Amino acid sequence: MKTLSFPLSDAALVAACRQGRAAAQEQLYRRFAPKMLALCLRYVRHRFDAEDVLTRGFVKVFRCLGQFEGKGSLAGWVRRIMVHEALGFLRSQESFTLSIEDCATDHLATDLPTADAALQAADLLRLVQELPAGYRAVFNLCALEGYSHLEVAGLLGISEGTSKSQLSKARAVLQRQVAALHSSLSTSSYASAHVA
Repeated sequence: MKTLSFPLSDAALVAACRQGRAAAQEQLYRRFAPKMLALCLRYVRHRFDAEDVLTRGFVKVFRCLGQFEGKGSLAGWVRRIMVHEALGFLRSQESFTLSIEDCATDHLATDLPTADAALQAADLLRLVQELPAGYRAVFNLCALEGYSHLEVAGLLGISEGTSKSQLSKARAVLQRQVAALHSSLSTSSYASAHVA
């Protein structure tokens, strides 16, 4: 297979993919796959499931590329397909109920605390992945993807009020988890410093 030695613009890449050029399809995949896998991992708990969602998402991208009109960014269009694919996976594989009682929350947070530098991105991803499926979906859609509660309600078939409640509860759970993780990191750092 012949590879393209230079990156094509989005418009040229789409045109080449529509012509069935395998090198252009490979370039499109390589351009977006890492970020889209990260997106899938925020919605789906297990890497092999996220990779499956990614693969099915790219199949849909290539099959529907003729529908891309170029009015928005190609990255945004691919991202929307991946979000829909991830939500479809959640609906089919996980207990995807959006219930007010999914997790007990003592205090509702309005914002996540600023993560300490000791908290790595992998730690934060793990905390998001541990949320119940409904919380995780609403948190990802609102807090990370920038969807409005009205849009989330339409995507998930829930009311705006349920979306707002789920986001607030997800933030509260994450706030407690970040505080607990920060506390355990501080304790282990303190112990290490005094052992040495």
